[in-house]
Amino acid sequence: MLALALGATARAQEDYRFDIGGGIGMTGYLGDANTANLWRNPSYDVEAVFRYMINPRLALKSNLFVGGLRGNSAQMTNVFPTDETYKFSTTFYEIGELFEFNFFNYGMGESYRKLKRITPYITAGVGLTLFSTDGKTRAAFAIPMGAGVKYKLSRRLNLGLEFLMKKTFTDKLDGENLADPYGIKSSFVKNTDWYSTLTLTLTYEFSKRCEVCNYKD
Repeated sequence: MLALALGATARAQEDYRFDIGGGIGMTGYLGDANTANLWRNPSYDVEAVFRYMINPRLALKSNLFVGGLRGNSAQMTNVFPTDETYKFSTTFYEIGELFEFNFFNYGMGESYRKLKRITPYITAGVGLTLFSTDGKTRAAFAIPMGAGVKYKLSRRLNLGLEFLMKKTFTDKLDGENLADPYGIKSSFVKNTDWYSTLTLTLTYEFSKRCEVCNYKD
């Protein structure tokens, strides 16, 4: 009975504040060299992630992406006024800060908290993207937004799959030649490039929220 009581106490205390990990996945691009099919020329992404879990429903996440983007305007049915075609390859580095909302109380253990081992979630935030195209390096602000699902492999290990679309505030993600091929000035809703990441992650939780929860007057 004593062993069972100690085990139950230990399980109740296993509530962690942070998790850290990484993942791999694929990227897509929408812009002047690809206006319709996000996955026409997929490339890779690698992610490092650090998350502060505010409670079972809310979290703040910092992430770092390294990845590639590709496109080829010859694959489109649209033609440019000059009748030329362009292809590009971009390497990008992105740092972001996002807010996450879980649809269920995420976790394992206490039934009174109605914790679920799996939950879908939505997320959005801000980011900064550094990218290199045609031998030139530039930076642009981005707005990442998307959704995902988390699953607890164990009390401290989490498997995740997340899809993010990133709206960038630049029209040069695909290079100088595709910055203004139609002669239309860029704006918030016109011409700016988008890219996506679809990433499978594995994270590990640490830093117990409450090592000892006994109250003494």
